[in-house]
Amino acid sequence: MFELKSKSLKTELYRKAVHLSSLWMPLFIFTMPRNWSIMLFCSLLMANLMIEYAAYQKTAVIGTLFRRMFIKTLRYREINRSCFTPSGSVYILAAALTVSVCFTPKAAATAMTIVLISDTCAALFGKFFGTFRFYNGKTLEGTTSFILSAYLVILFFFPFASPFLIAFIALASAATEFFEKETGIDDNLSIPLVAGFILNLIA
Repeated sequence: MFELKSKSLKTELYRKAVHLSSLWMPLFIFTMPRNWSIMLFCSLLMANLMIEYAAYQKTAVIGTLFRRMFIKTLRYREINRSCFTPSGSVYILAAALTVSVCFTPKAAATAMTIVLISDTCAALFGKFFGTFRFYNGKTLEGTTSFILSAYLVILFFFPFASPFLIAFIALASAATEFFEKETGIDDNLSIPLVAGFILNLIA
């Protein structure tokens, strides 16, 4: 058992618990008509953006409520900012909307599940078990857990796909997460787009 003395570990666990709570998104995409998904995620994205911008402008009621409710889920750059910086939830909703529009429901649901589960695995395994760090601060253990979990997610949705193809998509998704700083694109958005694009070709 790990004794969570580190505030950063507790914060990361809280963030990833919120991350995993979004697994309803791929379920909704997979089971509901595409138009429903598009309307829902478009509405949620617009509402989220307006609330976060109001919080950034320090609007009395909305700003205070937002910070009290989500302060634990926000990164340093999202709190201490001189210009408006969307939180990870905005990118997640933008990804859900984009994959719903562009890809088949099966490919879209798989792509969203990858970012929600594999990104969580990478962060937690990296925090708890990470020993070997790359130049960008990411760990070998975290990256490995991302690849393995992504492989299992894809296998769940596409059980008859080639193992080599599944491995390629898992590696491509992990590379997207690994080079997030170099691309300058939030991995909550880039991972579903890369994974969804490839999966859509085989769906």
